[in-house]
This record gives sequence, structure tokens and C-alpha cells, in this order.
Amino acid sequence: MGSLSWTLLFVGNSFFCWWIVHKGGAEWMEGWKSLFFIDWFYSFTWSAEQIKFYVVLWWLAHLIWFIGGLFNSQWRFIF
Repeated sequence: MGSLSWTLLFVGNSFFCWWIVHKGGAEWMEGWKSLFFIDWFYSFTWSAEQIKFYVVLWWLAHLIWFIGGLFNSQWRFIF
């Protein structure tokens, strides 16, 4: 994957996380809809604050992976 694709993928993920944390996405996602976006067995029982916390932690992990992928192209893979 090229640097441009890698960067665009991270930017898209960041916008999605921003929507969840700051623009009401977590409130919209509460309940059964969180199973499709968070992909966690018990996420349907989580409150909006718990969803936001999970997304922020997940975004920080993606940030580390993104920075590593900028310097080492072998990190640029998608499962």
C-alpha cells in the first residue's frame, strides 16, 4: 500500500472516530447498532460514554500503527 493510500485510510478512520466522539455518533450507536460498528460481543450493553472511551483508545492504537507505517512500509497491511 502506498503512502497516499495509507494516509487517506487513516484520515477516513479519524473522521469516523471524530463523528462518534464529538458529533453524536455514540448516542446514535447505542444498543444493537453498536454490534455492527464496534464488533464486540457485549457492546450493545455499553453507554455512549463507554463507546466513546473505546473509540478513543482504538484511535490511539491506530495512530501508533499509522506512524509506524509511515516509517516502515511492512506495517501497511489490512487484515
